[in-house]
Parts: sequence; structure tokens; C-alpha cells
Amino acid sequence: MRRLTALLLIVAVTAGSFSDTAKAETPLGKWARDAQQRVVKIYGAGGLKGLEAYQSGFMVSPEGHIATAWSYVLDVEPIVLLDDGRRYESKIVGFEPALELAILKIEVSDVPFFEIEEKLSASWGDPIIAVSNLFNIATGNEPASVMQGTVASVTDLNARRGTFKTPYRGKVLILDLIANNPGAAGGAVIDSRGQLVAMLGKELRDSATGAWLNYAVPANALRQTIGDIIAGRKTTIPDSSTPELARKDSHNPDALGMVMIPDVLEVTPAYIDNVSPDSAAARAALRPDDLILLVNGQRVDSQRTLRSLLRTVDRRDDVELTVQRDTQILPVTLQP
Repeated sequence: MRRLTALLLIVAVTAGSFSDTAKAETPLGKWARDAQQRVVKIYGAGGLKGLEAYQSGFMVSPEGHIATAWSYVLDVEPIVLLDDGRRYESKIVGFEPALELAILKIEVSDVPFFEIEEKLSASWGDPIIAVSNLFNIATGNEPASVMQGTVASVTDLNARRGTFKTPYRGKVLILDLIANNPGAAGGAVIDSRGQLVAMLGKELRDSATGAWLNYAVPANALRQTIGDIIAGRKTTIPDSSTPELARKDSHNPDALGMVMIPDVLEVTPAYIDNVSPDSAAARAALRPDDLILLVNGQRVDSQRTLRSLLRTVDRRDDVELTVQRDTQILPVTLQP
């Protein structure tokens, strides 16, 4: 049984359904309803081995840019549902693995969105509201769930290295509420002014004790990257205008010494199965089970994409990779 009992789920639904009732007329209800209109439901990959195929996100521009948690759900281009039930196909326009942040884009304009402040405004004891689509409560135009609590502490997550498995290293808000549940990742945390203060993180469980951590990444830590992606200064979309070179003139995984896991799925992740001795991959200290995320700054969503991107790089040139190794995000240079 997961961390929430059926009773707590009922409480979350009841607390989250701020509609045209007397509650919606209170300041708390107004802030919650405003936040719900800025939070979206995201549907993508999943469904196997109990993996949920949904999560949450929130609008960060009036032109349809959405911030969310980077996860396996985004292994395909996801579907986004707005608060009013409108449904859109989305594109992943950029992501930053070290922040566990992804930015999606839908074709819409003049939508309500959160502005992000430069400094962290939340501190210990502050009341907060977490808004998300936990447990897939909202499947259409139903409002997202709302949970009320406080900030238990502001601490560095890197103090928990090896205990909670996540590549994010930095300050987090520890929340005094059970917020990090299936589907909640990427949801919004707002303060008593209705201002966005953080993004809900993914489920984290202590590998030794089994305890769950309810946390959120401060919005100001994401602000610069979100702005760079929206402005086009930072993107991980593969450049389709770059021509592929002849096979004899370009790179490929085998020539670089990367033996990949069997490519048997429609979208097989770019995991390294083995590293050939005396190869560029061996010299760069790549290891089995390393997951390739970026090639020269461009997103690798499958082995097919990996091979395609390598075909655009002259075999005499270096290849810049970003890989995930356990909970670390590592830059790696392959020198032919």
C-alpha cells in the first residue's frame, strides 16, 4: 500500500476541489483557484511495471511554455490538458537534467501563468499550498488537487547524497504535507500571496529506511534556465537542418566504443551495455549502465536519435556527451 490511505486521498480531493462554493470566496480559495488555472495535466510514457503515465506542470509564459519535472513520462512528446479541459499536443523545447527540469510548449496564447521571482521568498514555518494532479484525480476539466501545509525547512539536498537518489543538488523546501505522490511531480507550490515559490519534485525514498521525502525545488533556482529556454538561448531540440554525413565520414556508437543495450523497443533508451577497451569511450571513462542524455547539447530520447545525431558529427571531431550515472549528471568528451 502506498503512503496515502484512501482516507487521505479523500481529504486531498475534498481540499482540492475549490469550485463555486463559499470556500472559493476566501483568500485561500481564491489563491488556490488562481493556481489551479495555471497548473496543467501531462500525459506521456508509462504504464509498464506500475509506472504512472502522467504528471503535473505549470504555465510559465502566456505563449504556452510549461515547466515540469524531467522524467520517463517525457520519453514521448506528451499530451497536455489545461484546467478548462482543452487538450494539446506538446513539444519538449528544452530540459536541464541537473535541475530535473523540462520545458514544454503548446500552441496557445494569452493563458494565465506564474511569474518567477529572483529570490527565494519562502522560509521555515511559512504556510504554502501544493497544487498538482496527484493520483490522476483531474482527467479533464476537473480542478487539480490542492493540499495545504507549511514549509518544514529549507535545506541542501546534497547533504542527502546516496540516501535519496536524484541528480538534483541544491536547496529544497522540505514540506510538512504529503505532497510528492504519483502524478504530483512538476506541480506548483504557492505561498500565502498566491506567488509561485517552488516546483514539486519526484517521489524520493530513502534507500536505507524506506522513508519518503516531501520536497520541492525553489522556483528561483529554475528561473534562469526557464528564461534561457523560453528566449531560445538554451534548447535541446535536435537541429533538423544539420545534414547527415556519409557513414565513413561520421561517428557511430560502435566506432566510439559504446556497445548499447539491445534496441528492441520503439523508443529504446540510450543505455550503454559495455565499453570496448582502447576506445574513445574507454578513454573518457564511460561505464556500463551510463544513460546518454545529450549529444553536443541536443536531446537523446532513443538509440535511434543517438545514431542520427552522431551521423551529423565529423569523425575527426570531438563529441560532447551528457550522461546520467546513477544519481550524477556528468559531462563527457569523446576524443576520436
